[in-house]
Amino acid sequence: MGKRRILVQWIGHSDLRAMAATLPAAKRTEILNKLKGPQPQEGDRGPTKTLLETQDFDEVRLLSNYAADWNKQFLSWLGGKAHLVKVTLKKPTDYAAIFKIADDELAAIRKRKDGPNSELCLHLSPGTPAMAAVWLLLGKTRYPATFYETYGGESWITDVRFDLTVDVIPEIFRDPDVYLQHLASESPAQVEGFTEIAGDSRAIRDAVGRAKRAAMRGVSILLLGETGTRKDMFAKAIHLASPRRERPFRAINCAALSKSLLESELFGHVKGAFTGADHPRVGAFEEAHGGTLFLDEVGECDFETQAKLLRVLQPVTDEGASIRMIRRLGDDKDRKVDVRVIAATNNDLHKSIRDGSFREDLYYRLASLAITLPPLRERKSDIPKIAGKLLAQINKQFAAEEPNYKHKSLSASANEFVKKHTWPGNVRQLYNALVQAAVLTDGENIGHQELAASIGELCESSGSLAGVMDRPLGDGLDLEEHLNDIRRNYLRRAMEEARGIKVKAARLLGMKNYQTFDAQLKRLEVDGEWSPRD
Repeated sequence: MGKRRILVQWIGHSDLRAMAATLPAAKRTEILNKLKGPQPQEGDRGPTKTLLETQDFDEVRLLSNYAADWNKQFLSWLGGKAHLVKVTLKKPTDYAAIFKIADDELAAIRKRKDGPNSELCLHLSPGTPAMAAVWLLLGKTRYPATFYETYGGESWITDVRFDLTVDVIPEIFRDPDVYLQHLASESPAQVEGFTEIAGDSRAIRDAVGRAKRAAMRGVSILLLGETGTRKDMFAKAIHLASPRRERPFRAINCAALSKSLLESELFGHVKGAFTGADHPRVGAFEEAHGGTLFLDEVGECDFETQAKLLRVLQPVTDEGASIRMIRRLGDDKDRKVDVRVIAATNNDLHKSIRDGSFREDLYYRLASLAITLPPLRERKSDIPKIAGKLLAQINKQFAAEEPNYKHKSLSASANEFVKKHTWPGNVRQLYNALVQAAVLTDGENIGHQELAASIGELCESSGSLAGVMDRPLGDGLDLEEHLNDIRRNYLRRAMEEARGIKVKAARLLGMKNYQTFDAQLKRLEVDGEWSPRD
């Protein structure tokens, strides 16, 4: 059984002029005077009636912003069954309003029970050029469609030989200096979907700006970055910022599953496909139909799984970048799904390609757009905000579990500590440190010592030199203040080790003069929770 063919189009002036030519003189004059434009030619049927008389459709949906009595007369004149969708449109050249009306209509069709098994047909001829442009944009991206045109009593399928998401958008993204330099203009808090991402540094603004643009398209995205940079959070943010936000978001950790289990998780299986497959199973690609599939740690996939992913990511001709053909394990037939793929890895995939452990062709299928998430050491100014947001989440979680829990906050010295520490494990390490500190702190104030203890002396000492030497240029760097921070760190450590005895602390730092040490403590405003004090 073939797919149901659903035609969606606007009613245009040329349709109503053709109808008016068949009406009594008074009504004909009323319509033509309001429409203006050329007089209808004898025998002219208009684009809509021409298409319906020359092509077969199972359902016809006509968008109209004309008066109710005109709409009623037009449906009667068509003679066939058509559903009229009355809309409000003040200007027929308002792209934003046209886009919203068209997008709402096509989205409603897609969400219907028969939506996945229907062929969407869009008629370009009626209406304004703006309406035709919007149909082209939507029909070549979000809602793959067949396009029709009519002229002189004939109709035909228009073959639009380009794909915006494959041929145009990736080319734009390849030169960020020219095309994307404006993307850092908004902080994450201002971007829909990304409000959970804390910070305001140039590095995070740039990453969010790229992700925001990519979210609106169906292109595959590859998230790169060190362990702990929260690529999973970024993937969910892209989904929430996209037109797919109301559809499923499915995440698979490719490193956590064996080859056989991973293939079953991704593609599903039929009953009897392998030992233990007692029931058929729907895979992640099918579960995420209409939405987003996040492949975390994709760099850990074995070569056989890479080959199967490459096959699935191969674009289906003329049907959009997110249309996939998948096959369940043990099955002999393909299934069509509409899934945007976001992948992530902390591996150097270019190195993996060179050493033969990762397919180069798969890399380019995954990375229609690549976004690198900055490590914490490249966004020092963001760390106090991130720590504050994480601690608020921890407080909320602990309070729900423990009625008498005291909400924790970071002391001034703790805030200095989180900003200066290198955090080689990035946000994940910062979160774990805050959890441990919140557990170990009796009062309401988390100090520098609690955080240092939660990280461990080995982690602190091994990362300190790298943090000092690798501090990125820009991002608010003040060299003199940075050097003072180093001095404060050593002064504070000396006081902690000397248990607050300044003479001993001065000797630990190689200072022969106690007064020099005391003067530096005061000048740099170093204080702490050591005791006893001199």
